[in-house]
Amino acid sequence: MTTSDSTPAHSTGRQLVPALVFIALVVAVVGGLGAPLITSVASEFGVSLATAQWTLTAPLLAGAIATPVLGRLGTGPHRRRVILATLTLGVVGSLLTVVPLSFAWLLAGRVAQGTGLGLTALMMGVARDHLPAERSGPTIALLSMASTVGIGLSYPLAGLLTDVAGLHTAYGLGLLITTCALAAAWRSVPQPPRGRSTTVDVLGAVLLGGGLLALLVAISQTSVWTDRPAIGASLLAAALVLLGVWVYHQRRCAAPLVDLTLLRRRAVAGANTVMLLGGIGMYLLLTLVTRYVQTPAAAGYGFGVSVFVVGLVLVPFSVLGFVGGKLMPSLRKRLAPTAVLAVGGAAVLAALVLFAVARGQLWVSFATMGVLGLGVGLFSAAMPSAILVVTPASETSSAMSFNQVVRSVGFSIGSALGGLTLATHTSAAATFPTNSGYTAASWIGVAAMGITIVTALTLRRSPRSVRGGSEVGEDRAAVPPR
Repeated sequence: MTTSDSTPAHSTGRQLVPALVFIALVVAVVGGLGAPLITSVASEFGVSLATAQWTLTAPLLAGAIATPVLGRLGTGPHRRRVILATLTLGVVGSLLTVVPLSFAWLLAGRVAQGTGLGLTALMMGVARDHLPAERSGPTIALLSMASTVGIGLSYPLAGLLTDVAGLHTAYGLGLLITTCALAAAWRSVPQPPRGRSTTVDVLGAVLLGGGLLALLVAISQTSVWTDRPAIGASLLAAALVLLGVWVYHQRRCAAPLVDLTLLRRRAVAGANTVMLLGGIGMYLLLTLVTRYVQTPAAAGYGFGVSVFVVGLVLVPFSVLGFVGGKLMPSLRKRLAPTAVLAVGGAAVLAALVLFAVARGQLWVSFATMGVLGLGVGLFSAAMPSAILVVTPASETSSAMSFNQVVRSVGFSIGSALGGLTLATHTSAAATFPTNSGYTAASWIGVAAMGITIVTALTLRRSPRSVRGGSEVGEDRAAVPPR
């Protein structure tokens, strides 16, 4: 194994897996820091809540755009440098969020942090290339699960630090852990296998970035559709045109940003469809619960809890999400990955039904988030197996990056659906939506998860091997002798 760029020769030993998982958790925690701090940001910088919301939206947009580019770079010989450079950018961005200069500097820092959201797919590529067969599959599943569970960790931590020491201390957490992640990556991430090369499709990156930007702004900013529907429709049309041109370009490009030929495989196309639909239901419920418990009881429902208590509501989500991920290896011995996806989807559906019919007590919100976390943990852990079973090892980062983009779109659609549904159940003179709005939004999520489960169950089992790769954890052909 090469040891250039100060990579230690034993970096693929016991320290690699903890380092990869830690980096994935850091990326998720830092990406989710914006959500519980929106109100504090608005107060600190004297901006509206809608403007402060961009501290959450902007990094998600930056991550969606950066993810496929990082995924393509991660397939080539510069993967280690890309990981280190991206984490360095994250450290710089974290520093900007801590130094109280202005809201513009804070937003710039959040955008820089958001580019790191594409690193999880690169971590999967590292695991597949450098871990033995019996460890790479479980590690990739753990990485996928960690990228979601980390969201639940950021809420209580950020809420507690904000209540105790202020907004910039909460953002200081991001600076601390991002710096630690950079150190872990420098110490543990090895060079990729020799013999690979990559060319970044710049035009493809511009087309995809523009299309995703228009699409995610259109579906994440619910006020656009309620106040200026013509602008929303124009953004959506522009997104469809740009993404259509991008697909046309990718099919004719010698070195495409995303290998769309993989989508010809039913397992890959189906798994990404399941991710899109499942992401809608998952994030819709996450949005509904966090908003519901913060609604003051004077509205006729809700509990008026603080940001810190909202974070505590998400603790069961993280704990049972971790449990769900750990159940994956034993379930995988009995079920195909698509069947495990269906099981995870069924748990999410059960959580949606529970919230729809019995949300009158605060403990039900805790229970709902626990069941949701269990489903998300299973779902996230099974997704890589469903895709990588027919993906060459050299395309691991690119394939999973595309899946991460699909997940981001699904999450954005779920959040937008929840917001639009609640907006339609809010009268002109009211501050809060009616309680029936939460019921209606929950049943929309149930429908999305029902389609997800059916889609997962109808996918036929994928072949056990493909040219240039095989099932997760079994491909060693592309890895040079060590």
